[in-house]
Amino acid sequence: MYPPLVLVLAIFFAVATAIAALSSPLPHPLDPLSPTELTEVRSAVLAFSLVASRPISFHYVGLDEPEKPDVLSHTNAAAAAILPRRAFVIARAGGLSHEFYVDVTNTSAPRVVSHGIHDGPGFPMFTTEEQVAAGQLSREYPPFRESLQRRGLALTNVGCGVFSMGWFGKNEARRLAKVQCFIVAGGTANYYARPLEGVTLLVDVEKLVIVAYRDRAAYSVPKAEGTDYRAGKAGPPFNGAVPAPGVVVQPEGKGFHIDDHIVRWANWEFHVGFDMRAGTVISMASVHDADADLWRRVLYRGFASEIFVPYMDPEEEWYFHTFMDAGEYGLGVSAVPLQPEADYPANAAYMDGYYVDADGKPVKSENIICVFERYAGDIAWRHTGVAGPIAPITEVRPDVTLVVRMVVTVGNYDYTLDWEFKTVGSIKTVVSLSGILEMKATNYTHVDQIRDDIHGTLIAENTVGVYHDHFITYHLDLDIDGTKNSFIKNTIIPKRNTGIRATGGAPTPRSYWTVLYEVAETEADGQVNINGAPADLLFVNPSKKTKVGNEVGYRLIPAGATATSLLANNDYPQRRASYTKKQVSGLYAEQSTGDDNLAAWSKRNRRIKDEDIVLWYTVGLHHVPCQEDFPVMPMISGAFELRPFNFFERNPLIRTRPPGNSPNCSCSFGRSG
Repeated sequence: MYPPLVLVLAIFFAVATAIAALSSPLPHPLDPLSPTELTEVRSAVLAFSLVASRPISFHYVGLDEPEKPDVLSHTNAAAAAILPRRAFVIARAGGLSHEFYVDVTNTSAPRVVSHGIHDGPGFPMFTTEEQVAAGQLSREYPPFRESLQRRGLALTNVGCGVFSMGWFGKNEARRLAKVQCFIVAGGTANYYARPLEGVTLLVDVEKLVIVAYRDRAAYSVPKAEGTDYRAGKAGPPFNGAVPAPGVVVQPEGKGFHIDDHIVRWANWEFHVGFDMRAGTVISMASVHDADADLWRRVLYRGFASEIFVPYMDPEEEWYFHTFMDAGEYGLGVSAVPLQPEADYPANAAYMDGYYVDADGKPVKSENIICVFERYAGDIAWRHTGVAGPIAPITEVRPDVTLVVRMVVTVGNYDYTLDWEFKTVGSIKTVVSLSGILEMKATNYTHVDQIRDDIHGTLIAENTVGVYHDHFITYHLDLDIDGTKNSFIKNTIIPKRNTGIRATGGAPTPRSYWTVLYEVAETEADGQVNINGAPADLLFVNPSKKTKVGNEVGYRLIPAGATATSLLANNDYPQRRASYTKKQVSGLYAEQSTGDDNLAAWSKRNRRIKDEDIVLWYTVGLHHVPCQEDFPVMPMISGAFELRPFNFFERNPLIRTRPPGNSPNCSCSFGRSG
């Protein structure tokens, strides 16, 4: 992950226009804060007399969600008063991290109801404004100018960006960050492919001063030719091996309905929220049981908690590349406007999001969440039955999926984060990676020249794609038909058939497998490396059973990308992200020490049997770059699925109508040439 680049002579990323549109009170207790509420939060914090230091820099403002029992009582009631609306704020003033809780139930009289100081390690995420300012510091720094002069580079051809510096055993009182630079000349948009290797600045991002400078070594600057990914530069001529364009036809209109933040589709209903750190938040997901004619809750709250990206190069300019994208840069802040009929099909609807800038003013991000139905030709269920001389009987039902999508661009990497809802009752979560590799400059132009470990792949002349990992951790507050759930490991156990003799001379099977049913009693029991013994991982409601007596549940199904961290347990980056050894990060990820992550919390080893439990699941990928990843990387994906397991009495799609004929659709086939 590279941070957003800041050009030396101009701000590369402009701060979005502040939005303060008036809106009425929001009815749902989990709705994100409105622009009006955000404006009132800012007013209350700035007016708070116990914080005399100025300026106050806002790093996070989000909904302080009401207690879960209150939310459930509120949403289950036919008519209920609006629950209190509160905001949680992290702001910096006087060199301290301040935490505020602000009541905005009455937006005409907002008030701070709680204030505290964070006195532990770590800092809040960077603001866009301080990244821009810190990236420009090199501009007037004489040693940096001298480094460029020695390399024959002009100041106007170089841009710099801010990198989080990780944590390596020393707890800093200052908010420090690294600054590294790139060549922006040469007519290519892909400046990440042309790093100014060997030069690193250490910057105090609050005082905006350079506190250390290092020019270790000079390397050949990779050439610009062949690095641009824009259509106008990459072609024409374009590759002819591209499928013909297609369209989605829905003659009766969209099959889903969005009411503010509530989405209703087929047999699903759920709430879509937005958070400047987590991005998309899915809440109150319930599936309709047609046989019982009941809405049954599956997921109370789910979101991407953290994305940990450590790089595997121990050199001075690289060892600290151990990014935590959510806690250091913010997934919601980094969400980008989606491109019609490219990021999503023509049948999509979209939502906007609001966050705050460093001054606390609301910023509108347009079209950052889209919702659409996917018709991919998949099959929900089918069977062809053949019985004697009669004609075969075939029944097939198509699989249609509702997708909620956000794309997050954190510097060089693009993450497409999908929540997929299926009529069979499944929720599938998919993360797809594309964008630009982190590349380092080298003097090598051919692999035959390499004698040592270069910690990556030579993907072009003078260009190494560095080895790295991606660990995307999800927070999943599951409510399987209620809040009292248990975690079950159904481990597959091979057995030998001994001591049993067949009668009548029939052969005897010598081996088979069976299932060992284990209920996790404590948090330690619930930690699982899914790459171990094969097992079904289940979340069940022991108080709810099917007619034949099975506990209703959902099964966790990994879908590839199950890598776990290979870093040493006592290595500092691994201590920060120790949860990646099993399968969340604390509030202050920037320069955090790992004292407040999931691994630390779970040491309490609390009881989890028949309790309101939360699952954290990590999608893990080891990335060995290849030449096909250059100059821009094709999409790779990892996923997991929450699938009904004895939740319904039978296949919930058994009464699904057969498909009709598609309107206005004709096909013809012929021989080419």
